[in-house]
Amino acid sequence: MATSNHTGFSHTVFCLLGIPGLENQHMWISIPFFVSYVIALLGNSLLIFIILTRRSLHEPMCLFLCMLSGADVVLSTCMVPQALAIFWFHAGEIFLGSCITQLFFIHSTFISESGILLVMAFDCYIAICYTLRYTGILTNSLIGKIGMTIFLRSYGTIFPIIFLLKRLTFCRNNILPHTGCEHTGLDRYSCDDVHVNIWYGFFVLMSTVVLDVMLIFISYMLILRAVFQIPSKDARHKALNTCGSHVCVIILFYGPGIFSAPIERFGRHILPHIHVLLANVCILAPPKLNPIIYGIKNKQIRDQVTHVLFTKVI
Repeated sequence: MATSNHTGFSHTVFCLLGIPGLENQHMWISIPFFVSYVIALLGNSLLIFIILTRRSLHEPMCLFLCMLSGADVVLSTCMVPQALAIFWFHAGEIFLGSCITQLFFIHSTFISESGILLVMAFDCYIAICYTLRYTGILTNSLIGKIGMTIFLRSYGTIFPIIFLLKRLTFCRNNILPHTGCEHTGLDRYSCDDVHVNIWYGFFVLMSTVVLDVMLIFISYMLILRAVFQIPSKDARHKALNTCGSHVCVIILFYGPGIFSAPIERFGRHILPHIHVLLANVCILAPPKLNPIIYGIKNKQIRDQVTHVLFTKVI
């Protein structure tokens, strides 16, 4: 995009429209948003509480799940309250600084979740292929270092975007047809050359999420190879069931994003509300369903949830 002539004026306040084309339905649309957010908050908070307070759950997979639940809470909180404010009170006004802050936490938390899913795939690989050495390999010290690495990678790769956006002049428009701020959505309204933003965004995507997907795929190829070499049918079934919930969460997390990302950047002829709804599915679905999936599939967690919720009634 060539640099446009402009007077130096730059918008510092933007107006979020919510879901364009469906403004008359905002009150109805807010219902699934609100219900999903409440379920995400309660479900993930309960998982975090149970894992942190039950020593029997202080094992690698549960600790990684605790990290995932924390990221889910942050991810949903970055977007949903803002969307509900638009739906209920038409409060779509947002300052540029707040907009950049929101997109920073949305993108960095998304990358954090991707990294957590990668190390959970690694956990499955160790649990199945090196069962006897499992606790010796994945020590609490290593888990802490992995968590810190995920945090530094996600926030470190997104941090330069703050300065890439702050250098731009936004003189075209200040109406954002979305429920929240996104990098690709915001730089579209700049009058300056945004090639650096585009290429850096592409670099971040390839070096984090795409790389994670490739490594997860390789991990599961190694897991499947190891599983089908097990002579016992029951042992094979048990090994596959160990990672079943993780596979469900991977599909839930990456599935909507596979369609949303290219549509957001290249889908010029697709209806605007499809863009926004897909982006919100990426934010809403994983935090809402992850606790349910793990609560059903993981017997240890299921038993502890039952104990916390129902035994005190007796």
